[in-house]
Amino acid sequence: MRVITGKARGMKLATLEGTDVRPTTDMVKEAIFSIIQFDVPGANVLDLFAGSGQLGIEALSRDAASCTFVDKSKDSAAVVKENLSHCKLAGLASVENTDSLNYLKLTPKRFDIALLDPPYKQGLIDKAMPLLSRVMNEPSVVVCEHEREYLPAEEYGELKLRKRYRYGKIMLSVYEKTARQMEE
Repeated sequence: MRVITGKARGMKLATLEGTDVRPTTDMVKEAIFSIIQFDVPGANVLDLFAGSGQLGIEALSRDAASCTFVDKSKDSAAVVKENLSHCKLAGLASVENTDSLNYLKLTPKRFDIALLDPPYKQGLIDKAMPLLSRVMNEPSVVVCEHEREYLPAEEYGELKLRKRYRYGKIMLSVYEKTARQMEE
């Protein structure tokens, strides 16, 4: 696993071993950043269910202003910190070792981009998305990586489905929160 492009291009990233870990493939990671490439520079990013942190690190490498990494696993949080240090991006990041849903309920932070790659078959996208709507700026984008057999709802509060993309057994659902029009 490596950083694809940007200031940390080519840097190898550590990952956890085991059946609970499912790193995003380079093909899917390239697709994600092709979809949101113009949103990334200067963005405040949330990497929810961070795992190794590779999605948020890719965003930082591509000039995101900051990234908050959230994962309840102490081992995952440690790997994220190790990867940030290795890529010399730790100064742009914060790592929260807490439950992702509780984090969304309590954080005062606001985000421009959220990247979600939760464990499969646990219903975590359906639980996180309504909470996520509260912490997203207007406009903002949310990318959810999930198994092809599962289709999240087309709308979660102010977050509306923009498009779905299929990559083999993986699917990406991209949502956006648009700026509200001013009342005249």
